[in-house]
Amino acid sequence: MQEPVQQSAGVRDRFGAVLTASMSVLSVEAVIGAIALFVWGQTQESAGLAYNPLGIILLILMAPFLVAAGSVLAVLLSICVVMPLLVTAGWCGRRFCGREAWWWVPVLAAAGSAPLIPATAVLVKANVLAGLGGWLVVTAVLAAPALAARRLLLPDRPRLSGGAMLGRVAMYGTLTVAAAGSLATISLYAGVGYEPPRLGPEGAAGTWSDGMGGTLTLMRDGTATATRVKTFELDDSFETVMHECTGTGTWEYDPGAGPWSQEVVVSVDDCLLDTWEVLGTSEHPKLFVYIGDPDSWDLYILQRHHQALPSGSRQGEPVS
Repeated sequence: MQEPVQQSAGVRDRFGAVLTASMSVLSVEAVIGAIALFVWGQTQESAGLAYNPLGIILLILMAPFLVAAGSVLAVLLSICVVMPLLVTAGWCGRRFCGREAWWWVPVLAAAGSAPLIPATAVLVKANVLAGLGGWLVVTAVLAAPALAARRLLLPDRPRLSGGAMLGRVAMYGTLTVAAAGSLATISLYAGVGYEPPRLGPEGAAGTWSDGMGGTLTLMRDGTATATRVKTFELDDSFETVMHECTGTGTWEYDPGAGPWSQEVVVSVDDCLLDTWEVLGTSEHPKLFVYIGDPDSWDLYILQRHHQALPSGSRQGEPVS
């Protein structure tokens, strides 16, 4: 009568150990993924929007709930994906190789995630290379916790408890996170992050268009002509009101302290024009202003208006 009880307790212990190991590795992967996502975000074109203090406070207050939600997600992934992956990999090894082999885990993880990648790539409009990279990342994310938990099930290895495996994952995971954070810091310091192009007065001069009939022409002599350029202001109820600006005036380029602080200041009679900031790349520069509150992340963007230049004209010089 004691043997079934002992077997049941052993199964529960192994289940708990595997669950602990899987959740631990998934947590480390989540932190590394957050670091990678942050670095990737820094490489994307961005207006450098100001942080909202209220948003930061809300994020701090929501942190416990986010951790709880992440824990629930880790449990679901461990039970619904990692454990079935371990069982299937063990069966395939015994069935086709005569013994369990570790490489069945990444093979099955890759095979299981393969059907999801094309659909996801189409949904987010990613190219083939990005889809392949995503497939490899998903495979690694699923295989890593399964391989760590597999160590607990091998009969020819010294038995480890869930707590002992948690300690190992915590130690090596901390080192891995520290290495990832250091690499991210070095990369950003080395300049992989996005910076707006430095326009200068020569680069700012030209015709800029919003693609909807609005144009802003900045002449090299400092005169400016606006045609149906949109302007935005907040009314008494803090709603954004849009106006169209048409007229002539002046402009000047302010280099500021660097690429992020350079400005193009335009003044047109009877128009309330905001100061334009710079986005885009050297090949495709953009001017922009915020629509309403900067925390709303809404931008009004003008792009360089490309047109055939007559003989003797240079790029960036308006054609009369």
